[in-house]
Amino acid sequence: MENIAVVLCRTKYSENIGSAARACVNMGVNELILVSPKELDLNRALPLATPKGKNILERASIVSNLYVALENFNKVYGTTARTGGWRKRILLPKQAASEIAKDVAEGRKVAIVFGPEDTGLLNQEIELCGQLITIPTDPGAWSLNVAQAVLIILYECFNKISYHNWSKTNLEKDLTKYATHKDLQLLFENLKKVLREIDFLLPHNADYFMLPLKRFIHRINLKKNEFNMLMGICRQFLWYFRQIPKSKE
Repeated sequence: MENIAVVLCRTKYSENIGSAARACVNMGVNELILVSPKELDLNRALPLATPKGKNILERASIVSNLYVALENFNKVYGTTARTGGWRKRILLPKQAASEIAKDVAEGRKVAIVFGPEDTGLLNQEIELCGQLITIPTDPGAWSLNVAQAVLIILYECFNKISYHNWSKTNLEKDLTKYATHKDLQLLFENLKKVLREIDFLLPHNADYFMLPLKRFIHRINLKKNEFNMLMGICRQFLWYFRQIPKSKE
């Protein structure tokens, strides 16, 4: 589980941060990242973290935005209770755990992102996540405590990773062979520029219609050399477009 990190985005209550830290230590996750927490009062969080989760909580990273939090990860899974619109191809926890188990076995660093207690992740934050996970609940009580959600998803990951005999002896562990989240965001921006140049994307809906392409690229686990190749293609396209005289019409 050492290649998995929990990212709590804009969490409102210190007690939930403490409980999430406890869930992390229960399931063997050592990295907790807090994105713009509304408050972090250790006096209120530590009792919920318990002595076992104290170290995770005290060394948690605090960053100002989700983009910065994710830039060094190879795969990003976001959580959502809502579906439709921007929220498509949603995995159940067991399905996500199978994919995450494969990711970590092959040396990818994985972030699992959880939104704030009242609203969950915003569309702009969902857009940064390569895949989405939802936890089925009774329709009459669909909202879960964020620490409960952390525990449920990490438990499924722990189950898959700990009880399947992944052979790691022949796997390369050089994480630099995979494109990072920061790399992918740069690639997406360049692809968007190219697709707008050829009128495949229109200005008013470019971000929405980029989503299927982003999801596809996230699924193929782009390697660093493949990222460099695609960036080179984008640069060459953009250079070529700059050589073409613009129509005065």
